[in-house]
This record gives sequence, C-alpha cells and structure tokens, in this order.
Amino acid sequence: MGLTVPSPGELVAPGAWRTVDFVSDLHLDADHPDTVAAFSRYLDTTPADAVFLLGDLFEVWVGDDALQEPGSFEAKGCALLRRAASRRALYFMHGNRDFLVGGGFTAATGIPVLEDPTVLVFAGRRWLLSHGDALCLDDVDYQRFRAVARDPQWQAQVLARPLADRRAQGRSVRAESEARKQSGSGFYGDVDTPAALAWLAAADACALIHGHTHLPADHVLRGAAPGGDALPALTRHVLTDWDLDSPAPRAGVLRLTAQGLERVALVPT
Repeated sequence: MGLTVPSPGELVAPGAWRTVDFVSDLHLDADHPDTVAAFSRYLDTTPADAVFLLGDLFEVWVGDDALQEPGSFEAKGCALLRRAASRRALYFMHGNRDFLVGGGFTAATGIPVLEDPTVLVFAGRRWLLSHGDALCLDDVDYQRFRAVARDPQWQAQVLARPLADRRAQGRSVRAESEARKQSGSGFYGDVDTPAALAWLAAADACALIHGHTHLPADHVLRGAAPGGDALPALTRHVLTDWDLDSPAPRAGVLRLTAQGLERVALVPT
C-alpha cells in the first residue's frame, strides 16, 4: 500500500501537568467484566494529570445512538468515563474497532476526540501519538478496508441502518475476532519502519507512541548521533492490550514524566 504522511494535530500540555498516561486496546465490552472493573480501578487511582486513550477502547462501537438505549453497555461505559473526566484530563483517539465514535460520545463523556496522529508537546519534547493501524502497511486487506471505513459518506450510510442491524454486525465482528485469536492468526502486521520514520519527520518528533499491534515493546528506529543533540534518537513505543478475563491476564500503561517513559503493569498479583 502507498504511504500517506498526514499533517498531525498538536496539543501543548498545560504547564501544571507532571504525569501523563497512555493506554490503548482495552476492547471493553460486557463479556469482559474483569477488564472493565480493572479499567475503572485504574481511572480511580492513577496519579496521571492526563490520560490518552489511543484507540480500541471499545471492542466495537456501532454508533453514538447506542447511548440512548436504556442500560446499554455504551451508556454505562460513557458514564464511567464522564466520572473520570471530571477528575483529570482525558483524550480519545479512534481505533480500528471504535472509528464510529462521534460527537455523541464527546457530549456524553466530556472527552475530546484527537486527530490521528497528534503531537503532544510535553516536557520539552514532541511526542507523536497514533492508534498505529495506518502504519501497518503490510496488512493490505485491512488498509483497503480502512480507506473505506474512514470515509464520512460510507460512515453515514452505515449509521443510517437500524441499530439492531449494526449490533448484529458488531456481534459478528467480535465472533470473527475471537476465532482469529483462538486460531493464532490474530496478528495485525507490524508498523512499517520507513513509514514511522516519515511520520516522525513530518511531525518534527523524536518518539512515536501507539497501540493496535498488541506487541508491546520499545524500538530504537535510529540511534542518536555521537557528540550531541544534532541528530537525536528516534524511538517507537508500543502499548499493551488489556485482557483481565484471559487465563494470561495483561494490562498496563505507558507513563510519561519529565524524567522519561516508564511501563507500569496493572495485573493483580
């Protein structure tokens, strides 16, 4: 697939911020109550001044009108987020599962939706934030779907369908995802390194933070030039997915302070 280098949005952190957390790929739904409970505990206890939710917060989002259904999981999830947003700054970015999140979500939660990608200016550096799916160029079938699914006209056509039909499609998506996991073929393809470097250059940033691949790791894309800051290191930091309902539970955040990045595991012992 061809490479598109977007012009990123920009968010300058308020001077009072001391700690920022990044999370992604929680895939929240009613069938994973332990993951939902862990996320709620995290939002209650994190010391972060701001939390960035970098996509796939929900397993599937079928449209903002789902919030109007009494007792819907979407309504309960947004109530949880609204309470958290009343205590600290929260930001959301679309993922490949919740790209239909719209203005109704923001109205229900008070959480703004960021462009993908967005540069966060914090602690004297520029941090490029993305869900990461647009950079997985080897996943050709998905890239074709993504180009269609992010088109406003296509989204309007989908959202015009009855909510019940969209919920049925959402259940099909969940079933297909679970089948891929069980078969061991749930790999999304990794981020393309030349594409990541091109995005960093366009954003004048030295570090990319993203999710999507479920392959948490820290990568050095280019080492620092010896003898000074003329050519700083370029790095890529991949967030972990969350699943506290799994036999191998996992959850964690990437925490940023003026001292640097730290991975914080949130799996109960």
